[in-house]
Amino acid sequence: MAEDIRELREQLIARQQKIREAKIPILILVEGWAAAGKGGLIKELISEMDPRFYNVLSPAVVPETEMRYPFLYPYATAIPENGKVMFLDSGWMESCVRKILSHEITRPEYRRRVRQVNEFERQLRDGGYIVLKLFLDIDRKEQMERLLALQENPDTEWRVTEEDRWQQREYKRFREAYDEFMEETGEAAPWHRLDGSKRKDAVREALRLLLEKMDGVLSAGRYNGDPFEEEFPLLRMPRLKDVDLSPSIEDEEYRKELKKLQSRLSELHNVIYRKKIPVVVCYEGWDAAGKGGNIRRIAYPLDPRGFDVMPIASPEPHELARQYLWRFWTRLPRTGHITIFDRTWYGRVMVERLEGFCTEKDWKRAYNEINEFERQLTDWGAVVLKFWIHIDPDTQLARFTDRQNTPEKQWKITDEDWRNREKWPQYEVAVDEMLQKTSTENAPWVIIESNDKKYARIKALKVLIKALEKACEEKSRKDMEG
Repeated sequence: MAEDIRELREQLIARQQKIREAKIPILILVEGWAAAGKGGLIKELISEMDPRFYNVLSPAVVPETEMRYPFLYPYATAIPENGKVMFLDSGWMESCVRKILSHEITRPEYRRRVRQVNEFERQLRDGGYIVLKLFLDIDRKEQMERLLALQENPDTEWRVTEEDRWQQREYKRFREAYDEFMEETGEAAPWHRLDGSKRKDAVREALRLLLEKMDGVLSAGRYNGDPFEEEFPLLRMPRLKDVDLSPSIEDEEYRKELKKLQSRLSELHNVIYRKKIPVVVCYEGWDAAGKGGNIRRIAYPLDPRGFDVMPIASPEPHELARQYLWRFWTRLPRTGHITIFDRTWYGRVMVERLEGFCTEKDWKRAYNEINEFERQLTDWGAVVLKFWIHIDPDTQLARFTDRQNTPEKQWKITDEDWRNREKWPQYEVAVDEMLQKTSTENAPWVIIESNDKKYARIKALKVLIKALEKACEEKSRKDMEG
C-alpha cells in the first residue's frame, strides 16, 4: 500500500508540471462526515505538490441570517486560476444539507440551490475546469468512536462542535440527505465515495482519481462545452433599428423631474438597506451614448456608503486566467447595497465575440450561462436591471467629433472608439441577438433612448425607481407572510 501511494505521488508531481504548462485549473471538493478525515486526506494529497500552485480553503457554513451574498458566492469567488489547484474542505454539499435539515432554508429553496450547483459545476466543466468531488464515508459506529476519541483529548476536544454532535445523533437523516444530494448533483461532475474507515485506501483512491482526471484532459485537450439553450421566460425586444430615438425633454421639465426622482431614489435607498434588498444595475451601450452621465445622475442621491460603481475594462491577467464570470462574482453587492456596473459580463457576447477574444462555442454558450447567473442573483432576492443606452450613428459621430475638437474632452475619445465605430453593423447584429436571448422576466433589458441625454437620464431613473418600489412591496408582503 505504502509503495502504491509513493508511486502515485511521484506521478502527481510530474502531472502537476504538465497541468501548469497546459493551464488547466483544478477544483477538488472534499466532503464527508464529521471526523471522517477530510483534513487528513487533503494533507496527504498536497504533501508532495508544489505549494506555489495550490490553495486550501475551508468555507464556513455561514448561518442564513448572516449570509450577505448569494449562496454560491464563497465557492464561485474561490475558483482557481489556470494551472492551479484549489482544495475545498467541505463546500456546497455540506451547506445545502445542513441548512435543509436545520430548517434554515425551505424545501423550494433547497431545490433552487441544487439547480444552482448543477449550473455552477457544468459552467466550470464547460469552461475547461477539472472538477473532482470526493465524499469520505464512515458508518455511525466509526464516527462515534472518532468523535469520542477527539473529545477525550484536551488538545483536540475543540474540534468537535455541537453541529458534529447533532450530525451523530441524526446520522440516519444526514445519510439520506447526503445520498439524495449526490444523486441529484452528479451529472456534470460525478461524485466519488471513499471508504473513510481505511485511510490509506482512501488516499490511494483519491490520488488515482486525480491522476485519471489529469491524464484525461492532458490527452484529450482542455474541454470546451457545446452551447445549449434552456427555456427561460423571455421578453419580446425590438430590433435596434426599429427603436424610435426622437423622445426628448425640455430643460425646465428635466430639472423638475430630476430633482423629484433623485429625492425619491434617496428615500428608496434607505428602504432597501433596511429590508436588505441587493440591487444590480447594468449599463451597456454605444460609445458616447451617455452612460457616464446617466450613472452620475443615479449615483448622486445615493448614500455613498451603500453603493459602488464598477467600471469594467479589459480583464487583467489574473481575471483572464479564470472562468469569465469570476470577476463579476467578486464585485457583487452585499444585501441592502447597490452595485452599478459600467460595462458587464455581456462583453462576452459583444466585444469578445467580435474581436475573437473567445471561441464561437464560448460566446454561444454564454447566453445560457448569463441567464443562469442572473437567475441566481434574483433567486437570492436581488433586483437586476439592464440598461442598453441607445443612440444612432449620426449622433455618435457628432459626439465623437465634439470630443476630438474640445481639449477638455479629448481624454474621452480613443482610437479604439473609432475602430469600434467602423464595426457598427456587426455590433448591432450582436446586440440584437443579446437582447433577444437574455431579456428575461427576472432580469429584463430596458432600451434607453439617448439621442437626448436628459431624456435618457429621466427614463433610467423612473425605471429604477419603479423596480425598487416593486421589490420593496414584495419584500414587505413576504415578511408579513413569513
